[in-house]
Order: sequence, then structure tokens, then C-alpha cells
Amino acid sequence: MNDYYLLGRSGLRVSRLALGTMNFGVGGFHAAYGKTEREAEPIFRRYLDGGGNFIDTADFYTAGESETILGRLIAAAGVRDRVVLTSKFTNTVDPADPNAAGNGRKHVIRALDATLRRLGTDYLDLYLLHTWDRITPVEEVVRTFDDLVRAGKIRYAGLSDVPAWYAARAQSLAEAHALTPMISLQLPYSLVNRGIEAEYPAMAQSLGIGLTAWSPIGGGLLSGKYRRTGDGLAGDGRLGGGGGQQVAERDWAVIDALEKVAAELGRSMAQVAVNWVATQPAVGSVIIGASSAEQLDANLAALDFTIPAELRERLEQAGAPEPGGPYAMFTPGYQSWIVSPGLGIGDKPAGYAPPIWNGAAPSAG
Repeated sequence: MNDYYLLGRSGLRVSRLALGTMNFGVGGFHAAYGKTEREAEPIFRRYLDGGGNFIDTADFYTAGESETILGRLIAAAGVRDRVVLTSKFTNTVDPADPNAAGNGRKHVIRALDATLRRLGTDYLDLYLLHTWDRITPVEEVVRTFDDLVRAGKIRYAGLSDVPAWYAARAQSLAEAHALTPMISLQLPYSLVNRGIEAEYPAMAQSLGIGLTAWSPIGGGLLSGKYRRTGDGLAGDGRLGGGGGQQVAERDWAVIDALEKVAAELGRSMAQVAVNWVATQPAVGSVIIGASSAEQLDANLAALDFTIPAELRERLEQAGAPEPGGPYAMFTPGYQSWIVSPGLGIGDKPAGYAPPIWNGAAPSAG
């Protein structure tokens, strides 16, 4: 997996497949499927051996155990300078303290100091706002990020799970005031969750933000582990344990199409699902998790093939989202109402302006 993208409009090179460590640890909200440090180590080692350098965690994962375990694994492997280490803040670390949560300056600085202690490092390569708290002014967040970069505690800043307008405002403020820009935006994206397509890819490409996709196999729904039953779905994974989970008809159409495409390609459903996300517009990296080194091996092979255009079209048509609001107006067919196709009006031709970048390295944003 020696294939790296520049993340957004930056010089930071990251693996196209990032290692998600939400299951490193057995505490807190994620305890049900967590891994002990001994179980997590072969997953971590296999990722590094496969050429990966982009590692994602958060202070909320397994009540902080993910960061603690990850810090020890990085130190034992002696790879702190090699890896691009990412963590996130927002969720509460003390329910009794109103300032121990959210995106205000007081909590961000407190959360970062605690994260650095758990990880055993004096800086993060990338620090993300985990979730929009609907309260803190975006100006405060952007200024705090800039202060943390100037203090040497973080190298780059980004966002996760925020509205498109919020990300655009944050980036515009950073540009207007020469503050630290947002280089990454982490969002859920899969063949069964394509809600970001109306706004985010175009916004990210326009403003130089690389999208990092999480849950590329739809929380396991696209893994191939599940089958349709009269009560919903059943299978060997987490979703099928209790039986009876309801799945929308559109999602079953996607699963059926994915199964057939995967069979034609001689690949697993999960590999095809990850490949599709990783090769979508504006996506710089896809976060993959694993419950074992063997499962990680399969995930790391997800970019070893190309989905032919005809098969890609079948996948996309199976779960194509209906454009709502004004988005139906932004289609090629509607453009004929604005400018007559016979006038030949289009964008500037190739070669109109010299390229900014003449190297071979692609950019995610």
C-alpha cells in the first residue's frame, strides 16, 4: 500500500487507507467489540508493514483506552515520526463539568493536553473537531486551532461530522485572516450512505479540503456477512446478532448489486465497497477498521484493482440518492434552461493556464 495522497491543500502525505482504532480498548461506549492491547498489536503492526502511515483515534474511543494503547504501540514500534497521528475532541470527558465537552477553547485545550498524555507524544499531526456542538462560534474554533499550531502542539487542523456550510465558513475565515486552514473533513460515506454527495465533495474540492471517509462498508452491512430474512437480516456480524434489524429496500438493492459486481471482479463485497469510496471525487483517504490482522489484510487489498466503468455505474444506480431541495436543478439536463447547448459555451480549455503542480503526486482536495 505504498500509495499516498496529499491531504487537502497541504503538503501532508497520507495513505489512501487509514487505520481506524475505535476498537482498540475494552472500555466505554465501544467496549462490546473492543480489543485488548495484545489483540490490537498485530492489527497495528500489519498496517505498518503494509505501508500505511495514517492512524485515526479520538479521546472518546473506549473511554480513552484507544489513545493509551495506540501510544504504547507507536512507542514500542519506534514509528512516531513516520506515522500521521490523528485524534479528535468534542465529546464529554466529565459529565459533571459543562466545560468538559463541546468545541469551546477551554475544552479543546484541556482535551488536547489529555490526549497528548495518553498518546505519549508532544504533538499531533492532525487534530479534528469531532462533531458540531451547535453552540460554539466557528470563529472561536478556527482561532483556537491556529493558536495550537503556533504553540507546536498540532501540525494541521480539520473537522469531522459538521454541516457543509460550517466547514466552508471555517475555511473562509482561515483564508481571510491567514489562520491555520482546515485540510481534512471526516464524514460517513458508503454505497448505502451517500448523503454527502449533494454538497461536500464540491465544497471540499473548491476550498482545498480532503475528505476522509468513515464507515465505508455501511457499519458492516456491505461486508457480505448478512442475508435477508423475513424479520430483517441475519448473519455472523454485529448487525445480525440479535436478528430482526430492518434494512431499507434501497439498501437491499445496493447489497444485491454489490454482491454481483464483487463476484464478477473476483473480489469480496467489502473490498469493492471500500474501493468505490476511495475512488470517489474529493476523497483523500478511507478509514478502515479490523477485528484481526487477517481481516486487515483483506481490507488493505481493496485498492489493488480497478472497478470498470460499467460495473461502477451499476453500483451507483442501485443506490443513487434522490436529489432534494434545489439540488435537482444542478443537473446537466437543467443547464439547457440556462444556456442553449448550441452556443458551445463551456469551461476554459486545457492549457489555458499553466498547472500549479507539475509533479506526479495527486491531491485529495
